[in-house]
Amino acid sequence: MPETLLTVIVSQGQSRNPEKRDLERLIAEQAAELVGVQVLVIPHLYDLSYESETFGKLRATTSDLVLLTWLYDRAGHWVLDRNGIQGRVGEVLLKPADYTPDDEEDDEDSDDAADEKDRVAQLHPRPERSVYCLDLRADESPAAFIAEIQRILTEVVKSKVASRPELKEWFSGEASLDALLRFINPTSSTAINPVQETSVASQGALYSLFGSGGITKVEEHPTRRWYPVIDFSRCTNCMECIDFCLFGVYGVDRAETILVEQPDNCRKGCPACSRVCPENAIIFPQHKTPAIAGAPVEVGGLKIDLSKLFGAPETDEDASVVAARERDEQLILAGREAVGSSTRTKARLSDEPQKPKDDLDSLIDQLDSLDL
Repeated sequence: MPETLLTVIVSQGQSRNPEKRDLERLIAEQAAELVGVQVLVIPHLYDLSYESETFGKLRATTSDLVLLTWLYDRAGHWVLDRNGIQGRVGEVLLKPADYTPDDEEDDEDSDDAADEKDRVAQLHPRPERSVYCLDLRADESPAAFIAEIQRILTEVVKSKVASRPELKEWFSGEASLDALLRFINPTSSTAINPVQETSVASQGALYSLFGSGGITKVEEHPTRRWYPVIDFSRCTNCMECIDFCLFGVYGVDRAETILVEQPDNCRKGCPACSRVCPENAIIFPQHKTPAIAGAPVEVGGLKIDLSKLFGAPETDEDASVVAARERDEQLILAGREAVGSSTRTKARLSDEPQKPKDDLDSLIDQLDSLDL
C-alpha cells in the first residue's frame, strides 16, 4: 500500500467569502496531485470539538502534517496540539507581509542560557514528526502555497530516505532520488519538465511506493466557539491562569500540568487570562488583537507597555486592572459577584517591587502548601 509522506490539512474559514473558498479549493486540488500527499479539507479547526470526526481522523495520521488555516501559525499549531495531534514545529518560509519574528520563534528546542525556566513542551516532548503551519493570509496566490508545500515535501523525502535503508537501496536501483526531487519540486517554471526527466517506469514506481492520496473532505458543521489555547513552548506551568479564572476553564492532568479542561465554560469575548499570563502563553485565536490571537511577540514582552501591546484603552491602567475588569464584567453577566484585582496579580504585573507579605498572605501560602 502506498505510503503517505505528507498530510495537507486545509482548514476552511468561518466565513463563506468566495475568494477565500476559491483559494482553499485550488490549494487542495493542486496539493492532491503531488507524490505522497493526502489532502484533508476540514471545517474551521478552532470550532471543532475533541470528539469530532476531523480530529479523530487526524489523530490516526502518522505522517508529517502541513496545516493551512486563517489563523496565526502559532495558534494553529497549538489548537492541533490540544486535540491530540502533536509534533515538533516545522520551519515555514512563507510568511504574511506584516510578520515580525520574535526571539523564541516557537522553537521547543531553543536553548537560551539567559532563560532558565522549564517549558512544558520541554518537560513533555512531542513526537518526532513535524507539523508545518501556514497562515492563509500570507499570499493571495495558490502557487505560493503549493511551492511551499513542495519545498516541505522535498525535505520530508530527504529525511525519509536518510533514515530508511530500504529506500536508499530502492533509489540506488530503480529510480534516481535527484529525479524524484526534481519531479516533486522543480527549480523554476522554465526548467525542463521534471516529469520528462523521470522515466515513465520510474514515475510508475514512485507512485506505487508513495502514491497520490487525493482529497478527503470532512462534512461537519460546528458552531463558533471561544476558548483559550495554551502555547506549551512558552508555558512554565506557573498556574497563574487557573488561579485567576473563576469560570472553571482550567484544570490539571495527572502529571500536574495545566490544561484547558472545560473550554466551553469560557465567556465569549473575554481574553482576561491572556493578560495575566507572564509568558504570553495563552492564545485566543479569534481575538482582534494580534498579540492575543497568536502573533509572534517576545516571551518577556508583558513587562513593556502592556496596555498598547494587548490593545487596552489608552489610559494609565495596567494589565492587571484591565484583566480584572474584563473578568468582573463576565462574572456579573453570569449572575455572580465581581471580585476585583488580587494584590498578588497587581504586584506581579506592575513595575513596582512586590510589598512584603502580611499575615493574610502568609496564611494563604500555608493553606496552599497543604494541597487540599
